[in-house]
Amino acid sequence: MSEIVVRSQKPLFGSVRISGAKNAALPILAATLLSSSPSLLHDIPPLSDVANMLEILRNLGCVIATLPDGSVEITAEHILSREATFEQTGRLRASFLVAGPLLARFHKCRIALPGGCKIGTRPVDLHLKGFSALGATVAIRHGYVEAECTGLAGASIYLDFPSVGATENIMMAACLATGQTVIENAAVEPEIADLATFLNRMGAQVRGAGTDTIKINGVHSLSGAEHTIIPDRIEAGTYMVAAAITGGRVQVENIVPEHIKPLAAKMREMGVQIQETATTALIEAGEELFPTDIKTLPFPGFPTDMQSQLCALMTRANGTGIITETVFENRFMYVEELKRMGADITIEGRAAVVKGRRPLMGTKVLATDLRAGAALVLAGLAAEGETRILQPEHIFRGYAALPEKLKALGADICVL
Repeated sequence: MSEIVVRSQKPLFGSVRISGAKNAALPILAATLLSSSPSLLHDIPPLSDVANMLEILRNLGCVIATLPDGSVEITAEHILSREATFEQTGRLRASFLVAGPLLARFHKCRIALPGGCKIGTRPVDLHLKGFSALGATVAIRHGYVEAECTGLAGASIYLDFPSVGATENIMMAACLATGQTVIENAAVEPEIADLATFLNRMGAQVRGAGTDTIKINGVHSLSGAEHTIIPDRIEAGTYMVAAAITGGRVQVENIVPEHIKPLAAKMREMGVQIQETATTALIEAGEELFPTDIKTLPFPGFPTDMQSQLCALMTRANGTGIITETVFENRFMYVEELKRMGADITIEGRAAVVKGRRPLMGTKVLATDLRAGAALVLAGLAAEGETRILQPEHIFRGYAALPEKLKALGADICVL
């Protein structure tokens, strides 16, 4: 798979169903390691990141069965290894999420420092701080995190930053610790609450997920559980922008309106009409797009994973808007690619000044990371001529059947 080709300026029309959330599925897959009995997971998105996590679980000894409807059954009864090698973790940041479950259940793990998109530094120091507070001995040797304990004990843990991954890893480890663990300044993303729902179905006692203080009362053991992954709010947002940037009318199905609230608010400011039900959002482009300013923040602020897509939309607005990125320092690498298409964007430190209403022209561009790739596809939908997006493998880490879904809405798009 070498490139995605977009040849479309037509408005998109129709409906699109949103897949299960990648960022919810990955920690829940890791959490199946906490029990020896089977877990059945529905709406697992068919993504390369998910395939990589499933391969890591297989290498640890899990038995995995994919059902005809795409559901996945995982049994972690006979775990043969407590180690994930660099070859296994180098492509996936979320691979480090197996550390907490392995440490909790087997009191030992050795995990290679993980890889993923090169959008900025994402150290695991907060994960390790949490493990240490729970009683583990932690060291980094030769590119591996090594942790062991005779048993974990509940503790009060304050996170210096509300890290999603650290919150998830500590929460999973604490489920089998003795006594109560309190995580303060915890991440409040919807994916945290979804993980807690799954853990509680396994028999854990997790309270407060979705707030900045989470309390976990440790239990002796957990059982497998059945669970359906929440919809992907970032995929939903990307199709919302696709409708607006093409001047179309698209119904986005299988959503949680509260999860897309920060994006919907900004799109309404830009003149986009959005009508919501309990599970859908109808997106209709207004006659004119207006500029807006955004600042990325942890949930419930504007999501960093949507800023590149909204930047593409802002190139069509009648005026100048400013994007301030506070989460990842390298999140503007896509800007040079949009400028190759004719966008007028200036980077000033951690802010991008976007001057709209410049015509976009199709050309060859490079998907430097997952969300950058999505932004370039969106820009291609609004550009004159043909846009060829190189390194599309980044895109397929986070978007299930993206070309097929856009084609069903009327886009002229293919994969070569």
